[in-house]
Amino acid sequence: MSNLLLGIDVGTYSSKGVLVEADGTVLKTHIVEHKMDIPQQGWAEQDADNVWWADVVSICKVLLDGSPYSGEDVAGVALSAIGPCVLPLNSAGKALRPGILYGVDTRASDEIIYLNNKLGEEAIYDFSGMTLSSQAAGPKILWIKNNEPDIWKKTTHLTTASSYLVFKMTGEKVMDRHTASHYMPLMDINTLEWSDRFADEIVNTEKLPRLGWSDEIAGQVNKAGAEETGLKTGTLVAVGAVDALSEGISVGVTKPGDLMIMYGSTAFFILVLDNPVPDQRMWTVGGAFDGQYNLAAGMATTGSLTRWFKDELAADLSEEKAYQTLFNDAETISPGANGLIVLPYFSGERTPINDPKARGMIAGLTLSHSRKHLFRAVLEGVGYGIRHNIETFQKIGAPVQRIVAVGGGTKSTTWLQIVSDIVGIEQEIPAQTIGASYGDAFLAGLATGVLKKEDLNTWVKPEKIITPNMGQKKKYSHYYENYLALYQQTRGIMHRLADEA
Repeated sequence: MSNLLLGIDVGTYSSKGVLVEADGTVLKTHIVEHKMDIPQQGWAEQDADNVWWADVVSICKVLLDGSPYSGEDVAGVALSAIGPCVLPLNSAGKALRPGILYGVDTRASDEIIYLNNKLGEEAIYDFSGMTLSSQAAGPKILWIKNNEPDIWKKTTHLTTASSYLVFKMTGEKVMDRHTASHYMPLMDINTLEWSDRFADEIVNTEKLPRLGWSDEIAGQVNKAGAEETGLKTGTLVAVGAVDALSEGISVGVTKPGDLMIMYGSTAFFILVLDNPVPDQRMWTVGGAFDGQYNLAAGMATTGSLTRWFKDELAADLSEEKAYQTLFNDAETISPGANGLIVLPYFSGERTPINDPKARGMIAGLTLSHSRKHLFRAVLEGVGYGIRHNIETFQKIGAPVQRIVAVGGGTKSTTWLQIVSDIVGIEQEIPAQTIGASYGDAFLAGLATGVLKKEDLNTWVKPEKIITPNMGQKKKYSHYYENYLALYQQTRGIMHRLADEA
């Protein structure tokens, strides 16, 4: 009897699959590493077939290799991936270029300026619930149209990473409404449907996938998908989600007032709402389930910043122990890193400043500072950015009632404690933090009818709570005010440097 659930998530630097029983018990997992391509400053790309789809195929072959499970045992599949991405396809469904990634790709700055001038920034905001930023897919579509005319002529369909994976598995072209909300200004935030209001300046919406909720059925595994993955033909496939949304579901962030902070290559925030609360600094998007909205936010470089630090400034450390050493050393440094402040804008910044030309900065350096101080300041810089986002939620009338922390960064209690102390918040850490793939498996269960939403209570259990040291928050508040001022007072220089790079 087919009663197992398969979830696969394709992330920025790795992909993970999990095979789960209906009660949430994890049977098998598998991870595949990959890279993000940076062809030039401000660009971020990945190959749709050799990275995204190849990872899915590789994971399926390992999880369903017959020892002891096979595709015959799987009742349903759900897929998630990084997003919003932009991938043009031709009439045969073949990718015409590497996928352009989410907000870390800032190539479409000129297109953002053009659309704001042509359509009106306020009009776009009123229609989309967001202002244009590097997270928006519409300007990137226009960038392809303006800069790659040969590819544009062949483009008959545009999609994102998770939707491409569903297409490869089922032949169906469908996108979840959360991801589609970032295809602005092509979606009406009030109806959560595609709209032609501004389409003439970008693309005919007929070239976009049909829309669905994350827990709906997208289609069935077709013959080609079955041959490549080992799944049986006819296996049900859910619409799926962007990785951060699935990560939130994986830890029970499904009720209004619940906030997920995902400590990944970037930091991503998802706050569950009953109704939209638009604000130009944040992203108002559709939720996972019918009738829900999310207020989302994201920082451009968090885990990728610690990775950069390890690779470039700690290359002498063994790969196996590099992070452990860096975090242990940071714990020996007192709050404030002896007068250092890091602006973590190493790939521009997303919310709440929405500035693709922002640049990273280390301020306050003296000859007395060591690598330990620098790494502590990096962790604190991310903490200041998290505080900036959470305070913005509160200021716009979207109260946060419960915070759940997930992602690779939660492996470090040091980093979590720094963030809690800076923000003055409790963070709940789930007992099982498998990640977005686990949320995908739950979505597969909902889509197939194997599970109901209340079953999530048996899937997710809290393990510990990080409690803030309010005395430390008082000290950090001084640094936080300087953090905010540092950006405001150097923004012009940052932009000039960005233009010269």
